[in-house]
Amino acid sequence: MVGAGLRNPHQGGCMRIRRPRLPRTRTGQRRLVQAVMAACVLALAPATWLFTSTADRLRTVADVPSAPVAVVFGAGLWNGEPSPYLAHRLDAAAALYHAGRVRAVLVTGDNSRKDYDEPDAMRAYLTRHGVPGGKVVRDYAGFDTWDSCVRARKIFGVDRAVLVSQGFHIRRAVALCEAAGVDSYGVGVDAKHDVTWYYGGTREVFAAAKAALDVVFRPAPTFLGPREQGIAKALAASGSPARRGDG
Repeated sequence: MVGAGLRNPHQGGCMRIRRPRLPRTRTGQRRLVQAVMAACVLALAPATWLFTSTADRLRTVADVPSAPVAVVFGAGLWNGEPSPYLAHRLDAAAALYHAGRVRAVLVTGDNSRKDYDEPDAMRAYLTRHGVPGGKVVRDYAGFDTWDSCVRARKIFGVDRAVLVSQGFHIRRAVALCEAAGVDSYGVGVDAKHDVTWYYGGTREVFAAAKAALDVVFRPAPTFLGPREQGIAKALAASGSPARRGDG
């Protein structure tokens, strides 16, 4: 006997999948709507948390409070050069440095492969745009936003910074760096509303859930390593301490 809803494959047929049936009673339909609404609320709760918790922490290049360090998050390379999105972040960081709002720049990105080196490409771009090489410090293990924030605090001793990213990402960066112990303001740079922008915005809805888990459970970064003195040296060269109270 072939089970109900199935056809015998030896007879040339194929398996038939029953479609789920919607509730027929009003009570059942109401419960289904309530369940869908609850699922939507739970899915959007992390994104809502990001918006509310960072509302007073977003600024522009022109009005962001001064801080010792700007942190620029990686955003991909094209043929070894910063992608347009990353270039816009670096342009904003260079503007912050030239305006005297930051005294050093920490570039954090992925260098997990020999043929892919975000931090070196970011530093080279900044030096071509007038930021002294000695003021640009590289973090080669910024594999995601949480890792970058934790390493900025624990490895490089940054406890106050201006974070630079696109608008769709900057709220998550600020929330995570605040949770990691970095007093942060964020500069969300403009970006063309192309396919990448829409993808990034959609991705942030799901990334917000991971961010909430990172804040709650505070996982160790992929790689921690020993303390580094690059930021302290860059700030000392300009007569600026790496602690709160500067600027």
